Amino acid sequence: MKNKRENIVIKTSIISICANLILVGFKMSVGFLSNSIAIISDAINNLSDVLSSIVTIIGTKLAGKAPDKEHPYGHGRVEYISSLIVSGIVLYAGITALVESAKKIFMPEEVNYSAATLVVLTTGIVIKFALGLFVKKKGHDVKSDSLVASGTDAFNDALLSISVLASAIIFLLTGVNLEAYVGVLLSLFIVRAGIELIKESIDNMLGSRVESKLARSIKHEVTKEPGVKGAFDLVLHDYGPDKYLGSIHIEVEDNLTAATLDKMSRNITKRVSEKYGVILHTIGVYSINTRDKQAVAAKRKVEKIVFAHKEILQMHGFYLDDEDKTISFDVIVDFKADNREKTYRDIYDEVQKEFNDYKLNITLDVDTSD
Repeated sequence: MKNKRENIVIKTSIISICANLILVGFKMSVGFLSNSIAIISDAINNLSDVLSSIVTIIGTKLAGKAPDKEHPYGHGRVEYISSLIVSGIVLYAGITALVESAKKIFMPEEVNYSAATLVVLTTGIVIKFALGLFVKKKGHDVKSDSLVASGTDAFNDALLSISVLASAIIFLLTGVNLEAYVGVLLSLFIVRAGIELIKESIDNMLGSRVESKLARSIKHEVTKEPGVKGAFDLVLHDYGPDKYLGSIHIEVEDNLTAATLDKMSRNITKRVSEKYGVILHTIGVYSINTRDKQAVAAKRKVEKIVFAHKEILQMHGFYLDDEDKTISFDVIVDFKADNREKTYRDIYDEVQKEFNDYKLNITLDVDTSD
């Protein structure tokens, strides 16, 4: 599966390199013949796409290296670095085009468009749009941020070429040269796209929230295991696209044996790995009171106190140990809360006041997944 994904990324990048090199050759020739800085800049932009594809290939090959002692989880995160570099190239291309276009507003030069110019520009637009669709689709198919960034860049290039084509047609019909102004507008669009791609790459490197659909699906799968009453606290760490390792807590009745829990844990790990390719290396356990009616009544009182606070998203893992006189549970406070720590302290004090004979073990949990 890994080799198949790597081959798709590399083949797609090679196709992109070949298409862009052809466009560079044609546009450079037409640009110098017509004395059009817009067309020359467009050709240079295509050349930057070649560099982007080369970076993507290198990043994919490095990311595919087997785990070693220094990197036991593999090298998959290299792809996030390569996508950041590609995003930087997109931003640089946009800034370069913006600078050159702005110069021509203040220092316009005479251009000499011809029918050949229109043909080359039109052909380039069609190729770029088709290339953008192809590369972006492949990127989404194999979850390659670098390919998605390259596909986005191809679309931006097509838009830039449309502006050049439009200004060429207007010049041929009216003699008015607008290529610099149109170039400025579309350059700003490319700069914005580059910034958004960089932000996305940085988010992946920092570690972003688990995709909602995946998180809910995994929790649902876990609860299919007989004896599991609830699944909480799913934490996933990605080590490259589709390379997840993580942990989860399950709620089970408090009368289960260690052997039963071990079997459940192994079954959960296997089914989640086979269905989603996610390795749950740790499965924690919350026990549920099954023989104490007093605990059920206490839980209802605690829930009433906890959920009176609008910032609370979830409460789980409740357990009352009447022998040790302890009450334990976790609360998840919304990140949007003004002061999460204050909400936690208020809940602690209110529950302690209601159950002053008990010692409280309340965990302020983190909203890591839906």
